[in-house]
Amino acid sequence: MHTDLLTAQALAERLLITAGVPAPAAAEQAELLIVAEAKGLPSHGLLRLPRLLRRLANGTASPTSTGRHEWQSPCDLSVDGEQGLGPVVALRALDAIAPRAEQFGVAVCAITNNNHLGMLGYYAARMADRGLACFGMTTSEALVHPWGGTEAMVGTNPLALAVPARPAPLVLDMATSKISMGKVHDHAIRGVPLEPGWALDAEGNETVDPVAAKAGSIAPFGGAKGYGLGLGLGAMVTFLTGAAYGTDVGGTLDDIRPSNKGDLFILLGGGRHSVAEASEYLDQVRRSRRADPDTPVAVPGDGARVRHQNSIAQGIEIADSLWRELIALDTAREAVLAD
Repeated sequence: MHTDLLTAQALAERLLITAGVPAPAAAEQAELLIVAEAKGLPSHGLLRLPRLLRRLANGTASPTSTGRHEWQSPCDLSVDGEQGLGPVVALRALDAIAPRAEQFGVAVCAITNNNHLGMLGYYAARMADRGLACFGMTTSEALVHPWGGTEAMVGTNPLALAVPARPAPLVLDMATSKISMGKVHDHAIRGVPLEPGWALDAEGNETVDPVAAKAGSIAPFGGAKGYGLGLGLGAMVTFLTGAAYGTDVGGTLDDIRPSNKGDLFILLGGGRHSVAEASEYLDQVRRSRRADPDTPVAVPGDGARVRHQNSIAQGIEIADSLWRELIALDTAREAVLAD
């Protein structure tokens, strides 16, 4: 199904508002989903919405919580998300620590009991646009098998970092697995096989079947290095937030369990170089010699920014089955309102 961004966002907002989410918070949650679609990351886009609506309906997600803040020090904020919507809780926390980073040079927020954040680079880019360097990390259910293992023991544990620059910040956003579980779900919805080497089935055998992979495990990126990075980031975030470890994490891929993962953001101000100097260096990288004359050298974030711009002009493709599901939910909403 081909649609424009405004139509897709309006549909998502209507469904969230009907689920009891205040309009400003519904707009924040919907925007993150639509930006993910526009940047070519459907794994973090609208396919997350039906599950989130079910979580709101059964009380495993709060439509109104914005998080309870407790300052541990002038630059260290602890946040109990109280099962609020991931973007709503995280953006409030970042808004709280950003002035401290600007004043003191560094500020940290550690978040627990928060729902799925979605695309981490979204938050990092917002802070970089404010002139702050940002490092964000979050944990997930155990979905990745260890290097040399076949069982899901480690989260995909993504990280994002952003550095202020013009015309747009440097934004690196990556999972420590070869792919996200959201991408596995997206392939399953579209009926598209996975690439070899991405995943194992429940018995520990390699598979390209996304349905089998959902019950199995994902490979770490970069072999032992990706496994070590994912395990280390997960352990650090969990240690600092007090969230659940590894196989005890739940609540982002189901609609039954409260979310008990951890989120950690570090903001850094007072850069020793100007934004202009950072921008010039990135442009030097872009101008460097190409391996393929027809393919320009890019820096992290360039491709996503171009896809976003194209999507604004040309719209986005949503899996037909997902779009039908969302339209059915919207039709049911209208029927209830008409009664």
